[in-house]
Amino acid sequence: MTVTQARATGTRRRVPPGPSRFATFKLLNMLLRDRLALMRTAADGYGDAVRVAIGPKTLYFFNHPDYAKYVLTDNPGNYHKGIGLHQARRALGDGLLTSEGELWREQRRVIQPAFQAKRIAAQASVVAEEAARMVGRLRSRTGAGPVDITAEMTELTLGVLGRTLLDEDLSGHTSIGHDFEAVQDQAMFEVVTLGAVPQFLPLPQQLRFRAARARLQKVTEQLAAHRALRSGGDTDDVLSRLLESVHAERDPRVARRRLRDELVTLLLAGHETTASTLSWAFHLIDQNPEVVERLRDEARSVLGDRLPEFGDLQRLTYTTMVVEETMRLYPPVWMLSRIAQGPDVIAGYDIPAGADVVVCPYTLHRHPAFWEQPDRFEPDRFDRQRRAQRPRYAYIPFGAGPRFCVGNHLGMMEAVFVIAMVMRELRLVLPKGASVVPEPMLSLRVRGGLRMSVQRG
Repeated sequence: MTVTQARATGTRRRVPPGPSRFATFKLLNMLLRDRLALMRTAADGYGDAVRVAIGPKTLYFFNHPDYAKYVLTDNPGNYHKGIGLHQARRALGDGLLTSEGELWREQRRVIQPAFQAKRIAAQASVVAEEAARMVGRLRSRTGAGPVDITAEMTELTLGVLGRTLLDEDLSGHTSIGHDFEAVQDQAMFEVVTLGAVPQFLPLPQQLRFRAARARLQKVTEQLAAHRALRSGGDTDDVLSRLLESVHAERDPRVARRRLRDELVTLLLAGHETTASTLSWAFHLIDQNPEVVERLRDEARSVLGDRLPEFGDLQRLTYTTMVVEETMRLYPPVWMLSRIAQGPDVIAGYDIPAGADVVVCPYTLHRHPAFWEQPDRFEPDRFDRQRRAQRPRYAYIPFGAGPRFCVGNHLGMMEAVFVIAMVMRELRLVLPKGASVVPEPMLSLRVRGGLRMSVQRG
């Protein structure tokens, strides 16, 4: 039953099914140790609408395209950012990921022009150049020991982000990737502790976070100072637009904090999600030899030995499907959480004001009603005919509604170019006996990184 049908038929309001409160300790343990299993267990055991009581928190979990559409697109004004990013605000500040209301609208208005299609198309050569440097590094390790692919993808995506959005070289800021790990760890710590632990306590994790936040603050100040010394160049990139937007702040401390929050959020969201997607893609490709051959053939046919151009995206169709299928199985943003601002009804269930409402792309993308053999890696699911047969909101790797990811086109171009350029000449192979474990933090990353050997294709 859809949201509209539930309203029209006057279905009696009721509480969604779910585990009893006696399961609290088991659920808390899963929240700490295996959050993906928690969500899958809830969906498999109780259906498309589930009420999960975990300690003082009660989650209203909706796992159907109609319900995702309602929360994210049809009635977004009633659903502000919730558990996870709500607590993560203590770690990330009020950047685009965590802010609400007029502040969020202003931030979105400021950076949106930097992601216009014509601007992204003009940056294709930059993405290709950074990818070529990364392929060169991998090529030099052919036949040597395993390489940390996640670290390579992080360096690549930071390089792309710096040149395309900030017009800056970030290669000198070598600690950024590790610092963001500390920020993500703290943000997830805030989630599982429900923000109840004071940040001033000298816990090892919180000490790492405070040091990382200080270094990231220094990076943002250096970027701002360097831009102030420059003349000419691109004055309409994200950094220039952010500096202009905070310039109007009368209080320098507020301006400094706003710039830090917005740049830190941009740096995190702009590199982490694509790096994670590429790591998962190379792992899945390695597990499916028939995919390797099709990718290699397409890359060599479309690109030959030249660098890719923006127009090649339309011809790298199978590579694009590989990226889309990767994000189906391992969506970079694995959970979308909201807080109901007022009472509502979803699928006939009563949602009280203040309720934590959750849509989980990780489980939605595996819903057996919309995905045949949902745990299988099958890029052909995304050919034009099969795509048209699925509900639009069965697949939401970039979110949906007003808060749809602003960087989706840049991220897709980056992932497609990188996979095509690597696969036309190299193979990345997981060593025998190695395990690959998902780690659901703010993004769905590979726990401990992904070490793979480099071979000639």
